[in-house]
Amino acid sequence: MKGARRPEVRLPALEPYEGGGLEPDGDYDGLEFRDADLTGQDGSGARFMDCALTGCALDETRLRHARVLDATLSGVRGVGTDLAEATLRDVELTDARLGGPQLHGAVLERVLIRGGKIDYLNLRTARLRDVVFEGCVLVEPDFGGARLERVEFVDCALKGADLHAATLVDVDLRGAASLEISRGLDRLSGAVISTAQLLDLAPVLAAQWGIRVEG
Repeated sequence: MKGARRPEVRLPALEPYEGGGLEPDGDYDGLEFRDADLTGQDGSGARFMDCALTGCALDETRLRHARVLDATLSGVRGVGTDLAEATLRDVELTDARLGGPQLHGAVLERVLIRGGKIDYLNLRTARLRDVVFEGCVLVEPDFGGARLERVEFVDCALKGADLHAATLVDVDLRGAASLEISRGLDRLSGAVISTAQLLDLAPVLAAQWGIRVEG
């Protein structure tokens, strides 16, 4: 089992973001977005490098195909944030409160997601490499068709995870505080779980394989 490499984000001195709205294909370098209301704005295809987003509102913010590189996002919140087919590399996301964020087809590499709660996270067909979920709550995350390589779940709750058609390589689930899988139990061959988790999953595994268990 190969462990995930965590990001090491060291931001330079940042300039404050002065507003004006995001622009498609915009270039944002060395900026601090603090308590910015980015609701409904369109930053599709934009590049965020050496940036910090703190306490920002991301409701329905369109960031499709965006590139977020060497950046921190802290306390961001929003419903329906669109990061489909985006690239996140060397990113730390902490204490987020997100509902239905769209990251299908996205690429996540050296990403740490710590704390907070994310409902209905859509990572279908995404590619995750060296990603750590730590101390967060994921409600019905969808990993359908995704590829997870060197991904760790540490002290986090996975509720109703969908692994249908996913590919798992060196995925460590042993540290998950709770583990509930709604679909795709047959895709766990590339993961490691604890003995206690195996016992918790036993009824679902038995039902899937048609095994009748009697006392």
